[in-house]
Amino acid sequence: MFDLIMKDILGTPAILVGLFALIGLLLQKKKSADIVSGTLKTIMGFLILGAGANILIASLEAFGKMFNKAFAVEGIIPNNEAIVAVAQQTFGTETAMIMLLGMIVNIIIARITKFKYIFLTGHHTMFMACLIAAILSTGGLTGAPLVFIGALLLGILMVLFPALLQPYVREITGSNDIAVGHFGSLGYLVAGFIGKRVGNREKTTEEIKVPQSLGFLRDTSVSVSLTMTVLFIVVALFAGPAFIETKLSGGQNFIVYSLIQAITFAAGVYVVLAGVRMLLAEIVPAFKGIADKAVPNAIPALDCPTVFPFAPNAVVIGFFSSFIAGLISMFFLPLFGLSIIVPGLVPHFFTGAAAGVFGNATGGRRGAVVGSFANGILISFLPAILLPVLASLGFKGTTFGDSDFSAVGILLSMLIKLFT
Repeated sequence: MFDLIMKDILGTPAILVGLFALIGLLLQKKKSADIVSGTLKTIMGFLILGAGANILIASLEAFGKMFNKAFAVEGIIPNNEAIVAVAQQTFGTETAMIMLLGMIVNIIIARITKFKYIFLTGHHTMFMACLIAAILSTGGLTGAPLVFIGALLLGILMVLFPALLQPYVREITGSNDIAVGHFGSLGYLVAGFIGKRVGNREKTTEEIKVPQSLGFLRDTSVSVSLTMTVLFIVVALFAGPAFIETKLSGGQNFIVYSLIQAITFAAGVYVVLAGVRMLLAEIVPAFKGIADKAVPNAIPALDCPTVFPFAPNAVVIGFFSSFIAGLISMFFLPLFGLSIIVPGLVPHFFTGAAAGVFGNATGGRRGAVVGSFANGILISFLPAILLPVLASLGFKGTTFGDSDFSAVGILLSMLIKLFT
């Protein structure tokens, strides 16, 4: 029963978000038909978003293998799932308890303070709970004290990061209806901050002028398809047909395979945007019930793709800028005595794209480029700095990919050293 609740229900983001929608609709005493429809559509929207993300990840993984082969890149690729899977073997129970109690702390803080954010990105909650359990254990904490302090820390972080981002989220969405609940917040915060200082929000990425003959590029799906096609085929030429046709495509011509993967990527972006639109259409009105009854004025803090539909061009620009920053950082990391972090395409796409949207909201095109570039530097250097900390815990050769995990891990380990 415990595993059912912690892993299968609370650990499944779509179910978690659907439960909150259900509670919100019940509190509003909606008709049963509306409750069923609203709950199912909320879950469906989240699943569509997830399906789009999986399409993107599969395409990016193929591209990553081609890129590594083409340019003989060696180093460490950050992977949240990999390190959490290893850590769960040692801190599984502590992680589950910290996650459950941390969510309760989140709701209590939202109820009694002016920070009304309910963090709904379940998998990131679990990753952070796991990180906190592992780091606190190095200070000699075990059992109830570890769980209590860990839950308190997690609950505070689940409110703090959305609160820090909210001024920029309001600039992106034009309302206070939603927040961003994703532990890549530091990158988005830096992107919004820098964007405001280097750019002009009036010159937005969404109004980039193109000649009439190239008007089809205004369609995001077409422009992403063409951009990724060029990128895939260039890398494929360097990787060579032999590698692609024997290792990746199952014998399919390497150019045809690259073309399909590029368009598959664009299809993934399209699906993600469709899922987010459906999710927002259902979760925002459903959340009104919670806002009115349990936590007055509560605001749902959702995964980072939530902001993608507000600036689709900035999504693509942010991804490329963040990835280029990751490539450049590879050459500078050894100069600081740090391990080489190979830019993972998945974190650079999701956090880079969101950083691009934040940068665009405050600084237009220049803000999108510079802001997401700064995010790329952050998610290269912070995981490299965290790496020795994790190695001391026995997690060698891997590290977290998103900025908040690294920052929290580094700060917590420094605090523990001060008091032990």
